[in-house]
Amino acid sequence: MSKVSTASAKRRKGVAAAVEPAPERGGRAAQKLETRRRIRDAAWALFTELGYDETTTKAVAERAEVATGTVFVHARDKADLLMMVMHDRLAAAVDAAFEGLPRRDPLLPQLLHVFKELFAMYGEQPVVSQAFVKAFPGASGPNGERLNALTFAFLHRIAGLVRDAQARGEVAGDIDPLAAAHNIFALYFAALLSWLSGFVTLGAALDPGLKSALALHYRGLRA
Repeated sequence: MSKVSTASAKRRKGVAAAVEPAPERGGRAAQKLETRRRIRDAAWALFTELGYDETTTKAVAERAEVATGTVFVHARDKADLLMMVMHDRLAAAVDAAFEGLPRRDPLLPQLLHVFKELFAMYGEQPVVSQAFVKAFPGASGPNGERLNALTFAFLHRIAGLVRDAQARGEVAGDIDPLAAAHNIFALYFAALLSWLSGFVTLGAALDPGLKSALALHYRGLRA
């Protein structure tokens, strides 16, 4: 199994287990988590089979074998369902990326390692991923809020890499790590948008697109 397929397997395992909220005691709480899992899996299956635009919340409810009203207990609308499924996939991809991080490498290869994992996740289902990148900015449902929290946590993990690079004497000490992380994330999202807009393939958005942009930014961070 290649490194990419191994990482993909970790993402799939993570979606099924690691990113689920910790079960609370009591049958009702466990039942609620199970219902959420069924709705999430049904939404993902339909998004990948029919496409996001053609999927309805009624179809998701039927696939999950729940009432339509139950779907709205777990997601505000169809866009929030998309946030639900992508939150779990992104969380698993981020965890897999940092788990396999080459700790002895300089900052630039570390960043490329992390973003390569995310780009690979998006590339597994490009049509669904494109719908997500369009819908995510401004998402305000409960699952959108969870995604915003995940994004902020990701920014702090990137800031941690910058801080580690400062400790190695690789990045200037007067650089604000979190500000640098925000700039890095902006370059990453711009690369995603270049793919979404059809200017480049997803692979080219990463290399040379994001790779070149990060290399230029990295020069400005150097000590």
